[in-house]
Amino acid sequence: MREQQNYRAAIYCRLSSEDGADHESMSIGNQRALLTEYVEKQGWEVVDTYIDDGFSGTNFAGVR
Repeated sequence: MREQQNYRAAIYCRLSSEDGADHESMSIGNQRALLTEYVEKQGWEVVDTYIDDGFSGTNFAGVR
């Protein structure tokens, strides 16, 4: 008998350049929902979500 693997996954959502940076964008919310649904359908566990909302290649250098 084969033992079932228990996978753990983190979700990474990134700001679209078409969205504003004042609040969590619709793009981020949609990404989180789609990725969470995908991970759960695989039978995996979501252990963390990383959100890059408001930072892009043009302003990333100031982030520490």
